[in-house]
Amino acid sequence: MDKKIEKKFWNAKRVGWIAGSTVLVSFLVFQLAFADKRTKLNVDKEKITIADVTQGIFDEFIVVSGVVQPIKTYRIDAIEGGYVKEKVIEGGTTVKQGDIILRLENNRLQMEFVQQETEINRLINELQNTRLRLKQDKFSMKRTMNDVEYQMQQAKDNFDRNEKLHKDKVISDQEYYKFKLEYEKLFSQKGIEVESQKYQEQNSGLQIKQLEGTLQNSQRNLQLMKENLSNLVVKAPVGGLLSSIETEVGSSITSGQNIGQIDDINGFKMQAGVDEHYISRIFVGLKATMEFNNQNFELTISKVYPEVKAGRFEVDMIFTNKIPDGIRRGQSSSIRMELGKSSKATLIPVGGFFSETGGNWVYVMDASGKKAVKRNITLGRRNPEYFEVLDGLKTGEKVITSSYENFNKNEVLEF
Repeated sequence: MDKKIEKKFWNAKRVGWIAGSTVLVSFLVFQLAFADKRTKLNVDKEKITIADVTQGIFDEFIVVSGVVQPIKTYRIDAIEGGYVKEKVIEGGTTVKQGDIILRLENNRLQMEFVQQETEINRLINELQNTRLRLKQDKFSMKRTMNDVEYQMQQAKDNFDRNEKLHKDKVISDQEYYKFKLEYEKLFSQKGIEVESQKYQEQNSGLQIKQLEGTLQNSQRNLQLMKENLSNLVVKAPVGGLLSSIETEVGSSITSGQNIGQIDDINGFKMQAGVDEHYISRIFVGLKATMEFNNQNFELTISKVYPEVKAGRFEVDMIFTNKIPDGIRRGQSSSIRMELGKSSKATLIPVGGFFSETGGNWVYVMDASGKKAVKRNITLGRRNPEYFEVLDGLKTGEKVITSSYENFNKNEVLEF
C-alpha cells in the first residue's frame, strides 16, 4: 500500500525566492532612504587643477601694463598756414630751442605785408605834408596879422589925430566918424583874424594827431604782419627729441594744424590703462611698483584722466626716486598698483572656476581624494593671485580652481 508523502513548506525553491525578494526589497528601501542621489560626473584628474586653501597675507593690488612716455610732450602747431617750402629737420632728431624745423610760404601774407608797407609810407608822406602845410599856414597867418595890425595902427593914429581936430571943431562930424568907423572895423577884423587863426591851428593839430594815431596803428599792424611772416619759419619751442614731423615738402598745412611734437628727454613717466571697475579707488598719490631689469622701481600716480574709453581710463605715474637706466619711449612693463593695506586672510588661488560660479561655490576634495563635492562659499577681495575667503572653506582643504565649463554643475565629481 502506497504512503502519501506531504510536501515541505520550507523547501529550497521557496527559501530562495523569499531570500531574493527580501534582498530586493532591502535594496529598494536603502536606495529610497539612504542612497546618495546627488548628480555625479566622472572626471580625469590629470585635466584639472587642485589648490590648497591656505592662511596668509592678502595684498590688495592690481597689475596693469604701463608704457614709457616722456615726462613732457610739446606739441608743434602751425601758427600760420601755407605750403611747405623746406623741411630742415626730420623726425627722430634731437633739437635745441630755436632750431628751424620747417620753412613755409604764404603769398597772401606776403602781399598783405607789402600793401601795409605801402599804406604806411602814404600815411608818413601825408603826415609830413600836413606838418609842412601847418608851418606854411603859420607864416601866412603871421603876415596877415602883421598887415592887419599895421593897418589898425595907422587907423588908430588917424583916429586919434582927427579926434583932437574934431574937438577943436576943425573937421566935420562926418569926416570924424569916417576915421572912427575905419579904426573900429580894423579892430574887429583883428579879433576875427585871431579867432580864425586859432581855429585853423587847432584843426591842423587835430589832423596831425589823427594821422599820427592812424600811423601808429598801421605800424603795429605791420609789426604783427612781420611776426606772422616770421611764423612761416617753424622753430623748436624747446629742446628735446623731435619724435615726429607729420608733413612733407609741397604739402599744404592750415593755421593751428599739429605738425609734430617734441619729447622732453630729461625724464620719463609711465602711462597705463586701468579697468573702470577701479576708478573710485585710483587717486593722485597712490603708490605702485614696476620691475625693470630685475630691479623694483617705485612709482606714484601723478594724474588720473577721468574719461573712460572702452571700459578703461588712463593714469600717469612718475618715478618716486630713480628712473631706470636704459629705459626708452614706447617700452612696456607690468606695474603693480597697491589698493589697500596688507591683512591676514584665508586664501585660494585665482582660477578659471570664477567665470562659471561667480565665486559663489566651488568643488571641494574629500579626504580620500577620489571625489570632489560642490560647496557654497563666500569670497571677498581679489588680487591677480588670490581670492580672499570669507566663509565656507577651512585652511588645509583642497579645491578645484581650474575651469568648470565641462562639469555641467554636477554636484559630485568622481575620479
